[in-house]
Amino acid sequence: MSTITYQIPNISCGHCVNTIQNELSNLEGVKKVTASLENKSVMIEFGEPTTPEILKEVLADINYPVDE
Repeated sequence: MSTITYQIPNISCGHCVNTIQNELSNLEGVKKVTASLENKSVMIEFGEPTTPEILKEVLADINYPVDE
């Protein structure tokens, strides 16, 4: 299991937090997702077959791109 945290600058409300958590939780290999409105970040605990690249792609697809 790996844990990664991304900054997501366009988290602006509780709906954003719920959307991110729901979408990422549906990925195979994702164990836990904690999105924070206050910190504008998301922490993801995951394992195979999910990769950091897949997580970033999904976030971009749902209009919450990672701030790098």
